[in-house]
Amino acid sequence: MSDSAVAADPPPVGRPQPRLPAGPAQPAPSAGQVRPEPPDLRLAGLAVAAWLTALAGLHLGSRTTLLVAGTVAGLTAIGAAHLLGRLGRPRAVVRRYGWVAVAVGLGVVCAGAATAARLAVRDAPAIRALVEQRAPITADLVVRDDPRPIRSAGRPGMLLVSSELVRLTGPDGRRIHASVRLLVLATDPAWRGLLPGQRLTVDGRLGVPRGGDLTAAVLSTTGPPERHGAPSWAQRAAGTLRTGLQRACAPLPDDPGGLLPGLVVGDTSRLPPAVEADFQATGMTHLNAVSGSNVAIVVGAVLLLARWSRAGPWLAAALCGVALVGFVILVRPSPSVVRAATMGAIGLAALAAGRPRAALPALAAAVTVLVLVDPELAGDPGFALSVLATGGLLLLAPQWRDGLRRRGVPPGLAEALAVPAAAQLACGPVVAGISGTVSLVAVPANLLAVPAIAPATVLGVLAAMVSPIWPAGAEFVAWLASWPAWWLVVIARQGARLPGGTLPWPGGVPGALLLTGLTVALLIAARRPLVRRLVAVVGVAAVLGALPVRLLAAGWPPARWVVVACAVGQGDALVLPVDPGRAVVVDAGPEPGAVDGCLRRLGVREVPLLVISHFHADHV
Repeated sequence: MSDSAVAADPPPVGRPQPRLPAGPAQPAPSAGQVRPEPPDLRLAGLAVAAWLTALAGLHLGSRTTLLVAGTVAGLTAIGAAHLLGRLGRPRAVVRRYGWVAVAVGLGVVCAGAATAARLAVRDAPAIRALVEQRAPITADLVVRDDPRPIRSAGRPGMLLVSSELVRLTGPDGRRIHASVRLLVLATDPAWRGLLPGQRLTVDGRLGVPRGGDLTAAVLSTTGPPERHGAPSWAQRAAGTLRTGLQRACAPLPDDPGGLLPGLVVGDTSRLPPAVEADFQATGMTHLNAVSGSNVAIVVGAVLLLARWSRAGPWLAAALCGVALVGFVILVRPSPSVVRAATMGAIGLAALAAGRPRAALPALAAAVTVLVLVDPELAGDPGFALSVLATGGLLLLAPQWRDGLRRRGVPPGLAEALAVPAAAQLACGPVVAGISGTVSLVAVPANLLAVPAIAPATVLGVLAAMVSPIWPAGAEFVAWLASWPAWWLVVIARQGARLPGGTLPWPGGVPGALLLTGLTVALLIAARRPLVRRLVAVVGVAAVLGALPVRLLAAGWPPARWVVVACAVGQGDALVLPVDPGRAVVVDAGPEPGAVDGCLRRLGVREVPLLVISHFHADHV
């Protein structure tokens, strides 16, 4: 096992882990022993309250949020006065849980005030009036994140650019200074390659945002931006290293060569759609994005080198800090990367120190600070997955690991099983709400991926660092990294082909809440030995009952198939075989991923004839 940690964005259940801290002792203490104290839940209550309040405030608006915060502030003050004895002597049970309630109230008040303040700026009357008029404007803005392509059947080549508005000039020539978030929808190729921090001037037309975040408006533009000045040195350095990594991966095969930049720096521009679909089906999509686990792997590798060289604690901490800053620069210090770095650093520090009791308050403090600074994170699925995965690793994995060891499972295997299972269980409700499916192969697939993730990440970072001074050496290092990347592709491909690997599940908030309730009920019920035995018996019976069906079923596609209708979005693509590995395709849908995956599962490698019934976006 590696000495790195997990703190992931789309469920990071397969990252290499450090040694887990010892879980709470299970046997009853003897007369001379002291039972371990329960964890301090005050900061946890503060963090959860702040998180939920910010999330609700994004949908309720500034006035309602401020009214709720003011009401809770009064109730919290009364409760604190009672606990301090100013309003009578509190009972024992009130003293025991009262301060947790006060912490919850403080979380509501602080997050409510912070969110209401940001919403008031977002909903400034001058900007809101222009948005409702869909007025043409000239905007001065700062790029916040890399431009991202949008899959749009009607408008191909569209880019989404997250930015910060500095000043806008309305149709009447009036200038408005405001610091609000703006989403730019651009079609001009000149928007590609922009770096975070660049200052731009652009002409466009305002539109109404979807709501639920801090975005004040959507700006649609068809022209190129006017750039002012050069990007910062950090962004230029990151661009050079990222370009060097892409060049080093260019000679590699498409599958590992497209995965490696995504694994290292989150660049999925070369990732084949079929590989992306396989990773989604097996719960491995977190490997295609930079998460706290990437941070933990890189910093953990530096920590191992520092310990191997017998560096002192201060020198080791300094080296890890330099590695952390350098990696954040490499992957671009966007808000999502800063969040991932914070979660990864917390998980690594807490687990490496072996202090689980200090880890939960540290995680709670980080959540509180991040939500207060940027309330929009409360509605970010990546933020939720990072927090839940870290919490599952800290709270569930040590107990499960110790339970497996008491039942005779070897320590290394117990740790390898407990870590992905805990992270998957913690992240499962959010993933189910987003995707509308529950993956049954996610835990074993990520468990098999563990040995390959750290080598691929470390070698990929090394290839990027070497590329500016030794391109041939960077290509060799990238070739070495392609072997563990190829293993990840094989795991995802084979896991996606397993029948019944994913189950349909209600999507959205109802589906997430339903799976959360089932998960909590299972965790509570599993504490009883009888329930554990019943769950084991039901699981074994389900597997044994389904096994004959799977063995006797003909599988898909059936032998000597004549025609197959592939779901490609709004319509279907028809596939008619002509020879082994060759077929005629009628219509293809708006995106290549769906039809490519269907053809791959059918074993079609060549399409001698493509028929388009009519030139509508859902058929071409």
